[in-house]
Amino acid sequence: MAFMPFVTIGDPDVATSIALIRELASRGVDLIEVGFPYSDPIADGPVIQASYTRALSRGLHVNDIFAGIQQLTSSGNQIPPLVAMVSYAIVFRLGAAYFVQRAKESGFSGLIIPDLPADEASEVARIIRDAGLDAVQLVAPTTTSSREEHIVQTGSGFVYCISIAGTTGARDQLPEELSGQLKRLRSKTNLPLAVGFGVSKPEQVGTLRGLADGVIVGSAIVRQLERLSSGSTAAEVLRDVGDFAATMVAATRATR
Repeated sequence: MAFMPFVTIGDPDVATSIALIRELASRGVDLIEVGFPYSDPIADGPVIQASYTRALSRGLHVNDIFAGIQQLTSSGNQIPPLVAMVSYAIVFRLGAAYFVQRAKESGFSGLIIPDLPADEASEVARIIRDAGLDAVQLVAPTTTSSREEHIVQTGSGFVYCISIAGTTGARDQLPEELSGQLKRLRSKTNLPLAVGFGVSKPEQVGTLRGLADGVIVGSAIVRQLERLSSGSTAAEVLRDVGDFAATMVAATRATR
């Protein structure tokens, strides 16, 4: 299975975010989701909302993000694929064609636009695919079977399977209904299935083995950045996040 961590870029600053991505890359993660801070996210829980607020309060601009990622991907270091998690409001404001082109030039491999419904995503998805990037779509527990078919046909790269009907955030357990959803999706697409929302522990990976192709962890990582405001150094936080990532990588590589 693949381990896909999420990071908020710009919290506390772009330079620290880039250092965090390098640390995660050194621990063997398979893909990194890069969250573009936005003032009104629709699916993010309090931990990621707070990180977005911290980044925006320091005057972060989209151009700062693209510049930082481009510097990272052009450095010659081994970096796993980067996928932008970005609100459609940002894409729309800049123009889809322009945003996608900048994302490609910066070194992103794909985009996740959580607030763009599949019914209205065909044109943007075409722009993304024409640029050689992936348009990752999300499926929720409340998604009907007929809509699932439409969503997986629109998307590419992998399917982001939301495990719970709610916002992002660490949970102690994953819902029992998730296995049925994953089995149903498997019958409808050959795209890899990656589970996010609520995954936070290595032991949760075992419950998904044989059902999902990857796990996505965000809040459990982003929460560590809060420590920077209470006296922890960037080096300490990066090391601890790296250690956590290593345990998740080991869990996804385990055969049972």
